[in-house]
Amino acid sequence: MTRLGPPRGRRCVLGSAGLYFATAVCALLFLVPFYLIVRNALSTDAEITGENWQWFPTTVRWANVTELFEDATVPFGRSLGNSAVVGILHTLGTLLVCSLAGYGLARIPYRHANKIFYAVLVTLMVPAAVTFVPSFVLVSSLGWVSSMQGLIVPGLFSGFTCFLFRQYFLGFPRELEEAARVDGLGYWGAYWRIVVPNSLNFFAAIATITFISGWNAFLWPLVIGQDQEAWTVQVALSSYMTNQTVNFHLIFMATAVSILPLVLVFLFLQRWLVQGVAQTGIKG
Repeated sequence: MTRLGPPRGRRCVLGSAGLYFATAVCALLFLVPFYLIVRNALSTDAEITGENWQWFPTTVRWANVTELFEDATVPFGRSLGNSAVVGILHTLGTLLVCSLAGYGLARIPYRHANKIFYAVLVTLMVPAAVTFVPSFVLVSSLGWVSSMQGLIVPGLFSGFTCFLFRQYFLGFPRELEEAARVDGLGYWGAYWRIVVPNSLNFFAAIATITFISGWNAFLWPLVIGQDQEAWTVQVALSSYMTNQTVNFHLIFMATAVSILPLVLVFLFLQRWLVQGVAQTGIKG
């Protein structure tokens, strides 16, 4: 006789249970770094570097928060404000510049449009290190060192973001734009009144990625922000580790505070992030 395997319903249940178990394990592994950051942020240096590991600090040191913002050698509060300004303005500027460029390449008839598009793609193949020195020389000649302009303006255009916008606009329904032109709107009017309001999911996805990238930027703010007043949060974080001393509790507390805005932005916009990336429509 032929032995029958487990019923189909049981196999489905076992498969679902295995999937949930694997997902739970992956989630726990993902949360381990966050646990270590919070645990060490509320501990002393001795507890962080001690041989006897403890899952939780003996005494929760909320005073580390006060020490972080009252440290006279590192203006961490101002650095947070600088990062917020840079992240927001960088995101808004990138959305405006790259969306207009992508819309123009996708919709405005021009015989050299494809050549310009290919030139934009070529910029993706150029390593950032190659353009770093020329960009610094240009910013320095404009007198933008240790200024918000120097931190924000050079990164407003992104070839990859322009590429994503172009691909998205190629799949945008032309019927809506044609109806707008019947009503007397030009390219700008159709873009601003029709395309943008119907593309908020995609704009939100690009905004999330751009804000996180701008907030986490380190090398360019390190070179441009030569004055403490122009430091961003990532530059301030690096100052807690020098050749002479390492303030472990301040490093972890500053890390916990600095990632909080990113977690909030991601939680608020994660639905639009998934939908927007799915709508890129890599075609054309």
